[in-house]
Amino acid sequence: MVLLGNGAVANVELKGTKGRASGWLVIGFGYGFAVMMPALMFGSVSGNHINPAFTLGLAVSGLFDWTYVPGYLIAQFVGAFIGQSLVVLGHIPYFRQTDNPNNILGSFSTIPAIDDGTEESRRPALINGFINEFIGSFVLFFGAMALTKNYFGSEILKPMAEQYGLSVDEFIEQAGGQVSLLTSGSLSVAHIGIGFLVAALVISLGGPTGPALNPARDLSPRLLHHLLPETVLGENKGDSKWWYAWVPVVAPILASIVAVALFKTIFM
Repeated sequence: MVLLGNGAVANVELKGTKGRASGWLVIGFGYGFAVMMPALMFGSVSGNHINPAFTLGLAVSGLFDWTYVPGYLIAQFVGAFIGQSLVVLGHIPYFRQTDNPNNILGSFSTIPAIDDGTEESRRPALINGFINEFIGSFVLFFGAMALTKNYFGSEILKPMAEQYGLSVDEFIEQAGGQVSLLTSGSLSVAHIGIGFLVAALVISLGGPTGPALNPARDLSPRLLHHLLPETVLGENKGDSKWWYAWVPVVAPILASIVAVALFKTIFM
C-alpha cells in the first residue's frame, strides 16, 4: 500500500519525474488503487489488515482476537517502513533535485496545509488536522465495515445463520462449499469498493492534511524521513515535523474504535 500510494505522491511532488505536477487526482486514485490491490490479493488470507487503527478498532469491539494484534501491528509498521524504503530507492535522484522541503516530506508522510512553518500556525494545524483525520478515518472504517458485512447477498445469509444461532461470518465458515462461493464474489466487489472509497476520501477530504487515515502509513515513513541523511534526500530535506506526528496516529485509532462500535451497535 505504501509503495504504491506514496509512490504516486512522489511521482507528483518530486522535481524531475514524468508525473510532476500531474495533480491531486493522480494521488487520490493512486492511493485508492494502493489500498484496493492488497485487499484483493490478501483479503482472503488475513482479512486485509493493512491499517493498525482498523485492527485495534475491531479488537476493542470484540471482532478480532487480541492474541493476533501484536503480530499484525508489527507487520503493518514494518511493512510501511519497507514500502517507503522502496519508494526512496526508486526516487533518490528526484529527491535530490527537489527544492521544497514540504514536497520531500509529503512523499513520506502527511503535512497540515495550514502549517506555514511558524509556531503560531501549529495550534490551528493540530486542531484542523485532528478533525479532518477523524472524520475521514471514521468514514473509511464505517464504510469498510458496511462494504464487507452488508455486501450484496448478506441479507439472504442472515436469516439462515440466525436459525443456527450464528453470525453470518460464523455460518459461512462452518457451511463452506457453495455458501463460500456465493460470498467470495460479493466480497471481491466489496474490496474494490474500499479502494474507491479511499480514493474518494483523498480527493474530497485530503486537502487539509494529506490525509493519512492510517497510523502505519504516516509514522513509519516519517521515521524513515528522519533517519535518512541529506546525502540521500538532498540538501533541502527539512525537518520531519514530529510535533504533528501524533495526530495521524491518534485520530484514526479513535475514529476506528467509534466507527466499528457504532456499526456493531446498529447492524450486528
